Amino acid sequence: MTETIEGHGGALALAALRQAGVRELFTLSGGHIFPFYDAAVQAGFPLYDVRHEQTAVFAAEAVAKLTRRPGVAALTAGPGVTNGISGLTSAYFNAVPVLVLGGRAPQFRWGSGSLQEIDHIPLVAPVTKVAKTVTDPAEIARDVKLALEASLTAHRGPSFLDFPLEVVFSTGEAVVEAPEVAVIEPDPDDVEKAAQLLRNAQRPVIVAGSDVYAGDAVEALRAAAEALGVPVFTNGMGRGALPPEHPLAFAKSRRAALDRADVVAVVGTPLDFRLGFGDFGSAQVVHIVDAPAQRAQHVSVAVSPAGDLRLILTAFAQGVRATHADWVGELRAVETAAAEKHAAEMAAETELIKPARVYGELRKVLARDAITIGDGGDFVSYAGRYLEPAQPGTWLDPGPYGCLGTGMGYAMGARVTHPDRQICVLMGDGASGFSLMDAESLVRQQLPVVIVVGNNGIWGLEKHPMRAVYGYDVAADLQPGLRYDTVVEALGGAGETVSDAAQLGPALGRAFDAGVPYLVNVLTDPADAYPRSANLA
Repeated sequence: MTETIEGHGGALALAALRQAGVRELFTLSGGHIFPFYDAAVQAGFPLYDVRHEQTAVFAAEAVAKLTRRPGVAALTAGPGVTNGISGLTSAYFNAVPVLVLGGRAPQFRWGSGSLQEIDHIPLVAPVTKVAKTVTDPAEIARDVKLALEASLTAHRGPSFLDFPLEVVFSTGEAVVEAPEVAVIEPDPDDVEKAAQLLRNAQRPVIVAGSDVYAGDAVEALRAAAEALGVPVFTNGMGRGALPPEHPLAFAKSRRAALDRADVVAVVGTPLDFRLGFGDFGSAQVVHIVDAPAQRAQHVSVAVSPAGDLRLILTAFAQGVRATHADWVGELRAVETAAAEKHAAEMAAETELIKPARVYGELRKVLARDAITIGDGGDFVSYAGRYLEPAQPGTWLDPGPYGCLGTGMGYAMGARVTHPDRQICVLMGDGASGFSLMDAESLVRQQLPVVIVVGNNGIWGLEKHPMRAVYGYDVAADLQPGLRYDTVVEALGGAGETVSDAAQLGPALGRAFDAGVPYLVNVLTDPADAYPRSANLA
């Protein structure tokens, strides 16, 4: 579908965005980008504004993650753009098709000291697929289309365009077209070799990550796992690809599986610190990626098929069927024992509330399609251990870049995308300092979410390891018992503090029934340290 549009730069850009299926724009007001606002108002296009630019980019990232289409933020020049760079970098590491539209000081006066005059391109180029200044109004629609195509083409990622003041305020005419996304065809020999390794293995394992969801390959993954009889573990947005009750879905026996496996197939996620950098002992490694550039260079692999993940996994499912019943049974026994241990931890009565108990109570009230958002260190690590997403596309975390402050932006993007679902943000008290002010943005725009803060009064991810290394810690304490709930109340929402585990369930019930942003401030045990085993480097 194409259309011819005449108007100022904002109207031309918006027309190109709408052709790509974009339905909302996240922003923080700035004079350099007024034409984008005018275009949205004239078209009845939804605008959502925030209190810090990083929240706008994180909201766009959440929309793009959940919908598999572009998410878009408009940021004013200078500090507006630089405030959004953490969000761009998060989208880069998470391979999310975000487009940031930046304002820019006027080109005709460049070098004279205009307000917020800085060249953004060298700053954002390392973390974007496209970084360009648009200098001709007639090229705006085309450049937006090309940036969106780049962002949507595997390996996906963010793009950035900025618009000098005189360009975005000028008028022009353009033919606007929808972006075209090329499909990367995998090498069939690589695909068959990988499938044969899994079929012939005695103890194969599949680890599936975010690109399986982003590439719309969830059903293909299930079919491949069932055809090959291989147990599946997941991380990132791969979580929920197989529901917890699926006979090949595993979560609690990963260490045992990776220690004993003879073939490990990692699909749609990098061989980074979360997976021991791809060191699986004597196992042969199959690394299945959505684009050749994603092949691991730091570890030897048996084969690395690269291309559209649906095509690769569908080919696995169509080949000769296999079964690994003894191996699956062995892991199921480990899984069952771990599940019993976790159940006891989630129900434990302790003087001070443990994070495990918080998640035990939360599991009782979360719907199967609830979207849970992790924004924190130890507290969110426990969420990864005890919460098991039942559906794909229901788990959002910062990903391998590990940037705190995503919570309110992700919550906004999730609520805009799914107005009828439960949205629950799991936030450490440290992380709450990055973005909690944007609870006001949620209140003002009538976007209710539940925020559960695990408040132990410390930077737990740093305090406990530093004490283990040095015998002391510094710069790792927060004010204990702070009332983050009253912050949200002051901003127009609601909340309460919980110090007794017996009150967790009722408090969570009130939170989900409130119809406004509601913060449950849970005072947790500062001595409780997550038993971390991953090496960061």
